[in-house]
Parts: sequence; structure tokens; C-alpha cells
Amino acid sequence: MTALIDATVEQVGALGAVAEMLVEVERTIGSLLAARDGLLTLGARIAVEAAEQADEPSADGVDLAVRAVAAEFGAALRVSDRTVQQRMLDAELVVSRFPRVWQAQGAGLISAAHARVIVDAAMHLDDAADRDAYAGQMVDFAKTESPNRVGRMARRVADRFQRRSIDERHKDARRERGVWVKNRADGMAELSIFGPAALVHGAFERVTAMAKAACADSSSGPRAASAHDSRTLGQARCDVALDLLLSGAPTGHDTADGMLASITPTVTVTVPVLSLIGASSVPAELNGCIPIDIRTAQLLAGMASGWDRILTHPVTGALLAVDRYRPSAALKRHLRARDQRCRFPTCGHAARDGDLDHTRDHALGGATTADNLGVLCRRHHTLKHHTPWHVEHLDDGTFAWTSPTGQVYIDKPPAQNTTTVTEDHAPPPF
Repeated sequence: MTALIDATVEQVGALGAVAEMLVEVERTIGSLLAARDGLLTLGARIAVEAAEQADEPSADGVDLAVRAVAAEFGAALRVSDRTVQQRMLDAELVVSRFPRVWQAQGAGLISAAHARVIVDAAMHLDDAADRDAYAGQMVDFAKTESPNRVGRMARRVADRFQRRSIDERHKDARRERGVWVKNRADGMAELSIFGPAALVHGAFERVTAMAKAACADSSSGPRAASAHDSRTLGQARCDVALDLLLSGAPTGHDTADGMLASITPTVTVTVPVLSLIGASSVPAELNGCIPIDIRTAQLLAGMASGWDRILTHPVTGALLAVDRYRPSAALKRHLRARDQRCRFPTCGHAARDGDLDHTRDHALGGATTADNLGVLCRRHHTLKHHTPWHVEHLDDGTFAWTSPTGQVYIDKPPAQNTTTVTEDHAPPPF
């Protein structure tokens, strides 16, 4: 295997220079996109002001004025005026409702992708002061994290600024559930389902498990003539899902003894104990990133055969320990609860799908302890062992990664889904 470990000093230096230039180019692109949003917003505001100066201002007049400006911009840019009008609406939303996010992007502090996930997560916040406080927290967080990690944290932080409880909002949102089809080219179509997150993710996990099992046993069902299943996991998911929807059972894939039909989904739900007993409104989380209503979390907790108890510091919120009443792999549970996702900088791969890796190789004397273990996805596990990337385990689960060019990137374990209290605001006894 040829890797960067064979690179010359000159090649490593050139790589470092390219990386620095790439960072500056990305900052410039983000700043220019923010400038474009500012100009589009200015155009929309000019249209609204002009329409309101009419003798009899009306909503139709405003709409026509915005269309006229969009057509002006579209003709100049050689872009559809419908596309430009949608961009104007999107830009106005960011600039007017989240000015701090827009300004941070313009200053090159965050990218357009960071800004998008921050704004998308807080669309439900109606109060301007709440949006500003939320934006301040997320901009600071986004300066050192990737968009996928920012999106996960943004949903959690935005929910804590929401005046209405997750249960109230979920009740309203359930009314929008539905299934629809979108036709695509080449005889294909999309089937979309919008429904409660716990059910949708449970269904997806079950289809995934069945697809993996079907691919592993390519001699099952009517496909017995195939000696090797060449389908990707995505293709197998599609085949199994349609099989289930059309026949009610995986008839085209199942084994003679019905092993696929017996597969049940596994989802991870994290719920603060105060919320579980009804003493707090902090939402539960599905798979560490998706807020779900407390009622659903309580039902799932009641049906679970066992719980992992995650103990956190009451003030800092730092993870202290994970235990369970039944004897099991406590260290694995602790690490996956602490890390939540792959510990390589910018990676958001879920911890439950990753490998537990010794920071200092076990063969070289590395201990099998929480201070020498971390979750890495297969891609970054391979990167650590077969390239010059180096990782050091610091205190409190913090990882320091050193790149081939000598750059050091710090990755801290993500905050737990918990609340912190002071002595003046202690939780009620229970």
C-alpha cells in the first residue's frame, strides 16, 4: 500500500500550502455568497418599498413588484426569474431573521453550508431575541466544527429556545404526515414518507437490517441462482422496502424459515431523567440528533428490556459514567455515549456504527480503558493506521489530531443531551 508516509518533505510542504489556499478560497466563496444574499435582499426591499408607495398598496402589488425585480435580475444573470425570486425570498429570510449568521458568513467565519444548517434548525423560532441569542451560540460553535456536527447541535440548541414544548409542536406536526410520489426520468419515481421520527427511523433501520441480511445470504428466495449479490446496500434497501409494501412480507428475499421477517429495528433514544418523570420539558433525542416528543420517549422507555443510564455532571453537563443494572459491555456503552459519533474532526458518522479503537495500540502496551479508546468510523480508523495522521488522547476524552503537514486539530466529545442546574435552581426532589 502506497500512502502519504512515502511523501517527500517538499511534497508535504506543497500539500500544506495547497490546504492553506483552499481554506482562503472557501472563505472567499462564503463571503461572496453572503454578499449576493445582501444584494438580493436589497432588491426585494426596493420592490416592496416601491409597491407601498402606490396610491392603493396591496399584497398583489407587492408580489408583482418583486416579480419585476426578479425578472430584471434574471435577465441580467441569464437565470430563470422564478429561480431568482426564490433566491430573493431565501436571502431575505437569512438577512432579516438571522442577521448575525449572515454577518458571520460575510466575515468568513463560517461557510454557506454552516449558515444553512443553523438557519434551517431555527425556522420555528418566532421571537427575534431568541433567534439572536441562538445565532450567537451557534456561530461560535460553527467556527470550529463541520456543518453536519453543527446541524446536530443546532437542532438541540434551537429546541431549548422554543417557547412551545416539543409535545405541543409534535402534535401539530403529526397532522402534516403523508406519503407522496414524485416521477423521475428513465422510468423511475420517488416514494416519500413524512411521519413521526421514531417510526420512520425504526422502519429505515428494519429495512437496512433486512437488506444486509438478504445480501449476505444471496441464495435465499427466488434469487437462488445468483452466486453473488452485487447490489449496493441502497439498492437492496429499495428492493426490500418495495417487497414489504407490495406484499406485506419480504417474499422475494426471505429464507424458507422466515428469518428476514423476524428482524426488528434498533433505535437509540436519549431522554433526560427529569423529562422522563415529567419534571422537565427538555426533549428526548433519537439517535443522538433528532428531537422527539416526550410521550413517544416514555412509551419506548417503558417497552425497553433494559436502559443505559448516562450520568452527567449537574453543572458542567460532562459525561461521568454509563452503567446498567444488568452486567454487559459497560465500557462500550460508556464510549459510545461519550463520543456519540466518529472522533475524527468534521466526521458525523454515528458511534453505534463505528469501531472502538485503541489510541495507543494495544500491541504496544496501550490499555483498554476509556482514556485510551475512542470511536472511529471505518474510513478514519483506516486513515489513522495507514497514513501519517496521528492522534493523541488528552484529558476528558479530548483528541488532538496531527495532520501530515503538522496542523493540529482538537476534537472534543459532543455535549450530552442534558440540563445543568445551579444551587439556586435545583431540580425538584424525586
